[in-house]
Amino acid sequence: MDQIKPNMFTQLHIDVARNSTDDFNLFHDSRKWQKIRDNPFNGAITLGFQLESMIEGKIAEFRNWRNEEPLISQYGLNFSNYQFNFADAIKPDQLLEVEIKASQFKAEPLPTLSNRVLVKSNNKLALIGYKRETTEPLYLGNADLSWVGELKYQADRSFLDRGYFLKRKFMMTSNAKNFLCGSLRDQTLYFDEVEDKVIFPEIFPCALLSSALLEKALKKGHDFERNPMVYTAHKICVDKCYLKQLKSNDALHILIRTAENCAEHDFGELNATSLEFECYGLFGDDNRILFRALISLAPLAFVIKAIGAENSAAV
Repeated sequence: MDQIKPNMFTQLHIDVARNSTDDFNLFHDSRKWQKIRDNPFNGAITLGFQLESMIEGKIAEFRNWRNEEPLISQYGLNFSNYQFNFADAIKPDQLLEVEIKASQFKAEPLPTLSNRVLVKSNNKLALIGYKRETTEPLYLGNADLSWVGELKYQADRSFLDRGYFLKRKFMMTSNAKNFLCGSLRDQTLYFDEVEDKVIFPEIFPCALLSSALLEKALKKGHDFERNPMVYTAHKICVDKCYLKQLKSNDALHILIRTAENCAEHDFGELNATSLEFECYGLFGDDNRILFRALISLAPLAFVIKAIGAENSAAV
């Protein structure tokens, strides 16, 4: 059975989401979007992680409606894997439809519970992808970060060995609550001071990647007005067992480097082409990997050209 529900982000939702994650991308700023060269959107647009958080909430409702938690527990499906491709930008006050396809479960070879997801904005496809619950990470599962040592002694916004950039953030319940509100979600399902309930949602820690990527680019001297870049795809894996261990004020150490299969350039270069970044979120003295992510970006000009080609082919 499919599930289709209308939703809508306002500029206030966008502001709340970007402020709660320190995302200073000009694309989301109601005043500064005009400074972006050849910006075709004619206004601010929503955050990619904001949209993904809304999807997380919709799938949680879907799982609850189908009573799928016992299945997840029975097979130890402790990793949430998100794979999304962005097809178009979403602007404030546009009607959204989130469609979650019927759950598919397989026990072999890797136990997996999966759902296909479609998001349409004003009846146009904006996002397509999957969420998969698995027993093992689907992305960057063989990562070896044993060499990083005690990250709390490393300087914030510094470059480490092996090409990694370090950004340190702190898990604040107030920011998580605001991010949930900005994502059209009910914060009381996750946080309640009277009941001493603190449950960080899956996408919130990952959403801090945006500010980390922006600060990495800033350190490299990237010109956000002349060479705007946009998300094209996200692949994210969250360890739900570690997520339950996350507490208010815990330090989250975000590590980012250009993926090995990318060309020899970085986000900071004005002639940068499409890029993929290998990202990790670590916490605790033993550097537990809370999330792993492959984040793909492309210059705005490339995306506009691709959308134009698709529209021409459809005519």
